[in-house]
Amino acid sequence: MKIAVTYENGNVFQHFGHTETFKLYEIENNKVVKSEVVDTNGSGHGALAQFLKNYHVDTLVCGGIGGGAQNALAEAGIKLYGGVTGSADEAVNALLENKLSYNPDVKCNHHEHENGTHTCGEHSCGK
Repeated sequence: MKIAVTYENGNVFQHFGHTETFKLYEIENNKVVKSEVVDTNGSGHGALAQFLKNYHVDTLVCGGIGGGAQNALAEAGIKLYGGVTGSADEAVNALLENKLSYNPDVKCNHHEHENGTHTCGEHSCGK
């Protein structure tokens, strides 16, 4: 199993489509055996699902995420745990213990705004 977490300064980054790094965790026997931080090299919303697929990720933990990205992840066969906040490492450990608090109906609705200047920092994206 390989888990990716949207990552910034040790925490779960709150906007999937703007994440600059993922922390990847390789799991064997329900334990983390390796982790690394990888740069997305500027990949945006549409390319990130393929980016994760190229790294053989099967599970994503993130904050906010829009519907299009959710669909792309589903098509790539990547299971989503969205609406997660706090420490990336703690989130992965909670997931492995089946104790992760997440939102199965997570939405990031800023894509619906027409002015083009809205950012996730302006609302509680992922909540």
